[in-house]
Amino acid sequence: MPAQKDRWFPSFSFLLFCASFIPMLGSTSVLQELSPQEYFSSLQAGRASLAYFSHNVSPGAQPFLEQIENSVEALQDYGISVVKVNCPKEDVSRYCGKENALRKAYLFRGNMLIREFPTDALFDVNSIVANVLFALLFNEVKYVETLTDLQNIENALKGRSNMVFVYVPATGTAEHRAVMEVAFVYGTVHQFVLTTEATLLKDTGDEPDASSARLLFCHCQQATDVAQPCRKTPLEQDLTVLNIHRHLKLMGAPLVTEVAEDPEKVSTVHLQLGLPLVFILSQKETYEADRRTAEFLAWQLLGKAGVALLSRDLVGLNVLLRSNVALKTPDEGVPIKYLVLEDTDEVITLVEDKSKVEQIQEDEDEEDEDEKENDNQDVQDDQVVEAVSRDKKRELPLEQILTLTEETFHSAMLKAAQTVVLFYASWEAVSLAVLQSYAEVADHLKGVQGVLLSRVNCWDWPGVCTTENVTQFPTIKIYKKGEQPLMYNGMLGTEELTSFIMLSRVSCPLKLMTIDEAEGYLRGELPSELSSYHHTSVLGVFSTAMSKAKEAFIEAGSILSGHVTMGMYFEDDALALSRKYAVSPPALLLARSGDRSVEGIALSKESAQDIVQMIRYRLLDTFPEITVQNLPHYLQLRKPFLILFSDGDIGQLESKEMLKLAKGIPQQAFVPCWLNLRNTPVGHGVLKAYFATVPSLPVLVWVNLHAGGQVFKFPPEQSVTETNILSWLEKLKAGLEIPSSTLSEEDWKPPLPAYDFLQMMDTTAPEFTLRASYRHGDGQEQQQPEGSEEKATVREETPEEAGVKAEKVQSPGRDLRGTAPRLAGREKQAKRHSEL
Repeated sequence: MPAQKDRWFPSFSFLLFCASFIPMLGSTSVLQELSPQEYFSSLQAGRASLAYFSHNVSPGAQPFLEQIENSVEALQDYGISVVKVNCPKEDVSRYCGKENALRKAYLFRGNMLIREFPTDALFDVNSIVANVLFALLFNEVKYVETLTDLQNIENALKGRSNMVFVYVPATGTAEHRAVMEVAFVYGTVHQFVLTTEATLLKDTGDEPDASSARLLFCHCQQATDVAQPCRKTPLEQDLTVLNIHRHLKLMGAPLVTEVAEDPEKVSTVHLQLGLPLVFILSQKETYEADRRTAEFLAWQLLGKAGVALLSRDLVGLNVLLRSNVALKTPDEGVPIKYLVLEDTDEVITLVEDKSKVEQIQEDEDEEDEDEKENDNQDVQDDQVVEAVSRDKKRELPLEQILTLTEETFHSAMLKAAQTVVLFYASWEAVSLAVLQSYAEVADHLKGVQGVLLSRVNCWDWPGVCTTENVTQFPTIKIYKKGEQPLMYNGMLGTEELTSFIMLSRVSCPLKLMTIDEAEGYLRGELPSELSSYHHTSVLGVFSTAMSKAKEAFIEAGSILSGHVTMGMYFEDDALALSRKYAVSPPALLLARSGDRSVEGIALSKESAQDIVQMIRYRLLDTFPEITVQNLPHYLQLRKPFLILFSDGDIGQLESKEMLKLAKGIPQQAFVPCWLNLRNTPVGHGVLKAYFATVPSLPVLVWVNLHAGGQVFKFPPEQSVTETNILSWLEKLKAGLEIPSSTLSEEDWKPPLPAYDFLQMMDTTAPEFTLRASYRHGDGQEQQQPEGSEEKATVREETPEEAGVKAEKVQSPGRDLRGTAPRLAGREKQAKRHSEL
């Protein structure tokens, strides 16, 4: 086998030699010498040639002839022949007869003279090739001396073609030659403009450096308005043929590439040219915003890296959902790195400084280690923050919840008869806790027609939340076509929120047209899907002349919508309906589910607020079980509590006696209730606050939280009967009983002051800004480079389409507010309250 390798090596070297020799076959790099007659008879139409006429070669002309001979091969690559014409002594023609003519070189196309060059202007190969091509490419490469000339060319190109503007300190240099050689290839694609005026370079807004050549690619094709300037992208490398060709190739690539395949398999022009490719991870709900962010970033990285939009919905990515950026390098075998970045500035830094990739990954690893350590520390003082922090690794099932942005918000309100919107801040613990409940609500309501659940991250889209008058997080509103949005003010648990959404589907109040409909309503005849959420029906009965009372009842219905089902009946036979329940209009009829009786209540006050207060009071249970969810409703009554604490359900005897007591109390002087410690474990803490230790259960307690805070314990040796309780209450009223304890008069406040989030954003974390920020110079109109070839699995947007979109919208700023809603910022906020 080694012998075979040795035999192959010289053969391969020979093939390489032949391949390098083939282009020279049939041509020669030796300077041709012809007589005038031979030269002019050999000229062919359309073929260019450079000729030097001489009688004899003087010592002073010898260096020039050496450079002419050295340029033969370079000019032959462009179909230009180089000839030394030997003039006879007796020849006195135009090119041979005058001494001045013998100090020039002549450029012909066919038999037509194009340009005369003084020999001292053709001092080396670079100057010869540059000046000859410059003369031949008269239309492709324009020379300008003034800003007016440049602006005229630019205005003429707008909407039609792009421009390559080049400054060289002097013609005939290596940079000039490189530009001319590239213009020979790209001159029909772009308009080249050349200048040697340094002041003109300064007028274009570029950094003036008269000693260095500069090239600017001017995106004029998309500038359809004369007043709109052409955006310029400089070539930051030296002006060589390879660098210029590479720059123009990148300018012709799509600004943003949309990827619909495994990113490991994606290959773009940028990767082929040795540049990295940045993926912005997106999803369909935030596509438009992600697209603009990608375009904004692509302009900043133009010529340095490619930008692609990778949809999570089309590609099954096995990465954390919190990742929002991926980086693919052109190096073989290097895996794609998935990162969590805050804004586009971090992406730009990442591209310009490769060492930042390892640093960011190290920081993320350190954060993971810190999280593991924090899990073993003492619990946080804020239980909601603690619960969210400990559960933050779990991905929420948010597939059933539509993510809204500034662009999609208003159109989403028209998609369903009822659109529920959760306004939240993704860095705030309560918002994230509610988001978990909201996901459970979405699962419960899956398949319910006409209900659309959606969410808006106010941290990413503050404009939407400001417009919708959202002043606190979280906020839930229900939108119906043609109606004012309905705000939810109840408990943020799954059961309560689900009930509110379902009950709000029914008109409140529901107008009933016949007595039969009214009777059916009181019997609970509602749509079957509402049966599990319906508890009490409230029917308002009015005569046709009671317009003021009807308007107040309708207003009360709008306030209570979602919390209770309300109907109203105001036909001519309303008096007959109300008399059936021993009341006269205006009146309320209350029918509790599971109770066949209907309670009639006369409306003595006819204001909306009075009706709301009355309904809320009547809806309270006579002898309720106190829970965390319903306690606020009973605290609002500001009355003493008579609470029976039990370890499980209370006995039938105690329940019967307490219910009898509750029904016999005039005007509900206090709140008789009970608390099951198994259902509400916080009751253990309540009893410890009352008695230092938990007493034997059941125990009956009297406490007035709003006046004195005295706690009295019912004598355990007495049985819980209505008579014994009333007797005991009389002793309390007379001051004959000694309180078991007295609660502190201090306000119930959190152990630490609340976060001042505005101050935190303005001082400690100024990078978390709600307003879009801009780079200096980014106010120019956005345009797109020319399109180029890509794989069939990659969908590209033409430069015209991308440019029009970029003009219609404002710059998205630097926030990466797409698929992973800037979780890096939120995780930084997840410090312990005491540390902040």
